Amino acid sequence: MRPEIVIQPVLDFLKGPTPTLWFDRATTNIPCLLIDHANCEKKAASAALGLMYKYIEHGALLQKLSRLAREELRHFEMVLDLMSSQRVDYEFVSASKYANQLRELVRTHEPGRLIDLLICGAIVEARSCERFYGLAKVLPKEISALYAKLLNSEARHFEDYLRMASNFSSSDDELAERTCLFLEKEFELITKPDPDFRFHSGLPD
Repeated sequence: MRPEIVIQPVLDFLKGPTPTLWFDRATTNIPCLLIDHANCEKKAASAALGLMYKYIEHGALLQKLSRLAREELRHFEMVLDLMSSQRVDYEFVSASKYANQLRELVRTHEPGRLIDLLICGAIVEARSCERFYGLAKVLPKEISALYAKLLNSEARHFEDYLRMASNFSSSDDELAERTCLFLEKEFELITKPDPDFRFHSGLPD
């Protein structure tokens, strides 16, 4: 499937695109980009596993999350391989505040908490997909190839998380209201000044 077709539902979902300034900074910070991308893949797998430990009573959810976690770990391995080929050492990079700030809006009661966490998962995957698409157009060919390759699975993960959230929502209105709340917060995070460049960081200072 052509990338333009894959990315369109993601663009329709998000409040807006990543500013060009972020992609400009990415082209001059490739080692940091790759290291933090590897960290993001690990965290995505960990988030799926965390939900699996917490919500053991939902069999269908466990099956879907298990597959997601395995795929995220495979992506982590792919990024490691790319880092090796680019001679990028896996060094410590402080975590982005993006995910934690997004989750500040998560409700504390159930099933609201589960619904909100799944919505957050959908938004993180959607933004990652949108950035993969943009990176594939601006990075050197040997690096951009990985982002083009990951595009389909990231778009699917976004849809998977949103579908899971829908399964636990009491109504379409509840899902739409909560999703809109998180999308507004997410767009604020990626468009405000951010002193640290990371895979999900905001605007470079």
